[in-house]
Amino acid sequence: MLQSRVKNVSRRTRNPFDLDPPCDRFVPGYGDPNADFHVIGDHPGRHGGETTGVPFTDSPAGRELQAVLADVGLVLESGDEPLLRNCYLSYLHLCVPDSEPTAADYAEMERFFDAELRAITAHVLLPVGERAIEHVLRNYSPEPVDEIDVTALHANELTSGAWVIVPIVEPESWTGDQRRTLIDRLESILSSDYRRESDLGRFIPGGDPYLVR
Repeated sequence: MLQSRVKNVSRRTRNPFDLDPPCDRFVPGYGDPNADFHVIGDHPGRHGGETTGVPFTDSPAGRELQAVLADVGLVLESGDEPLLRNCYLSYLHLCVPDSEPTAADYAEMERFFDAELRAITAHVLLPVGERAIEHVLRNYSPEPVDEIDVTALHANELTSGAWVIVPIVEPESWTGDQRRTLIDRLESILSSDYRRESDLGRFIPGGDPYLVR
């Protein structure tokens, strides 16, 4: 994929791209619309936000995840409206479901998720839980997904043409070692040159930087 990275000008942290899904209640994306790190969850009924309207809040999974993101500096203040730095939170299925979403429900929400992912153009994708991990690997990486072992993939650094992908198992099931491994991985990425960009400015008169994905 060849894509220039255009800075989003929205100052809103909640639903900065004005997504309007076909449901009465939904939990839109939240955070820095120019973030390098995009955390991708399943749906509000699984990872939280039904009452707060913010992904990964008001739930055990959200509290665990926010604590790790705070440890590495991506969350500056935890809570129902966390203060994020260089980080964006969203769901595959942003509508609040009455029951477990069906395959057809996820398919209907796919266009909203994909539009948001491509609008942010983050460099690092952090899918949380089996469904999010499988979806991201199937659609945004060359990794085989027919028989994935999400536990074995936890906190691994996988690379594709456009993103670094770090799968994360369900936060409620983390062991102490899994938590520590994830922190170590994120700290390692943050201390590296993780941006998936090339500067084509040398081919343009004037020599100004022109970064593409």
